[in-house]
Amino acid sequence: MKGMNVKFKLLPLAVAIATTLAPLSLHAEDVVNPELTQPEDPLFDRQQPIVIAPDTPIPDTGMKFTGYARYGLHYSDSMNKYVGADGQNAGNAVGRLGNESNGGEFQFTKAFISDNGAIWDVSVMLDHWSDKVGLKKFNAGVTNVFASQPNAYLWAGRDFHQRPQQNLNDYFWMFHDGQGGGVYNLDIGGGVKFDLSAIGSTDGEGRGGDGGNYAITTKIHGISLGSSTQMSILTNYGFDSDKFNDDGSKQNPDKVGAFQIGAAIDSNWSFGGTQFVIRYTDNADASTFWKTDGLATFYTSFTGNVKASDAWNTEYLLSYHALENDNDSANDRMNYSAIVRPMYNWNEVHSTWLELGTSIVDYDNGGKNTAWKATLSQNVSINAFWAGRPMIRFYATVGEADNKATKADPEQDTFALGAMFEAWW
Repeated sequence: MKGMNVKFKLLPLAVAIATTLAPLSLHAEDVVNPELTQPEDPLFDRQQPIVIAPDTPIPDTGMKFTGYARYGLHYSDSMNKYVGADGQNAGNAVGRLGNESNGGEFQFTKAFISDNGAIWDVSVMLDHWSDKVGLKKFNAGVTNVFASQPNAYLWAGRDFHQRPQQNLNDYFWMFHDGQGGGVYNLDIGGGVKFDLSAIGSTDGEGRGGDGGNYAITTKIHGISLGSSTQMSILTNYGFDSDKFNDDGSKQNPDKVGAFQIGAAIDSNWSFGGTQFVIRYTDNADASTFWKTDGLATFYTSFTGNVKASDAWNTEYLLSYHALENDNDSANDRMNYSAIVRPMYNWNEVHSTWLELGTSIVDYDNGGKNTAWKATLSQNVSINAFWAGRPMIRFYATVGEADNKATKADPEQDTFALGAMFEAWW
């Protein structure tokens, strides 16, 4: 495979880059970057599974209402409301600011403490995307039930699962939401933790059953590379059942397996933080649920933020995604993306953001799609720090997509004005 050969040559380069970057923060102040790490309170869930520990603070009522939402007006002067190049694979590859639709996820969590010190939680979440309301989560978990593994967290039910996310392109570079069970935070020594779960996709038919697509997921995390740098390694295997459709036909007549391996290196210091990601998947892309025989994909990215002063902060992201199918090369392609978002705080309430992004989709057959976007946003938020929410933003977006490789009418210009609130709580 010509493209895969290129990607395999990139693997040692990626490892070399990661090795070079890791020592940069070894002697820096260890300051947590909230966008690159989990919240300190796991009951304050944003878009990740809840994983509680024995020292998790429990509200007096035992109940928490949490979630994420964004809603507002998005006016465009043409049919092209949002900007993107056809065939781009890494989420919103020209940037999400002023370039995303409405929706939200709303969760209630009830926590219990037993007489023997075990902490339980039961959570239910409804989500609303594309004007459909659905049951996204309903699960239970417990920690502090094994004397030898007090931090181990057992879970079962329907849940968010293994969905590491990047902010600027809103991309989950792994994604296994579904229903199943497993254990998080098994202590394997030296501060390193191990997660193991078995999970299946939902049937998508409103009957609450499995969809016949399954995955075994693992994660080794907390691997220290220095005082403020940690690495995680994730490996997954996807497989199908012999589930039958209503007409008696096999839902998965040509069953194939999928294998996925990835790593993330997170570094934090007093002036910001970085994350380096690398992922390879055989017979699938971001999720091993959805398999294609002969497909191979590779993704790598470098993202972070730099806080130049109390007033100035800048986020950035560079990413590369390659896709190649041995059985059908018509859509083999590579996606290059770059996004930068400088942000200026006028005071504790008002801020101005400028986001610039570009995306190139280079097909192996010689065609190329491109897109660029610029968004200027004036914001009012609960505090003017870059992660401060709730926020109300008023924005203007201009951009262009040139899809020569896939459309007869390739040029798509976009001018949009909008007012949107975004919140996590």
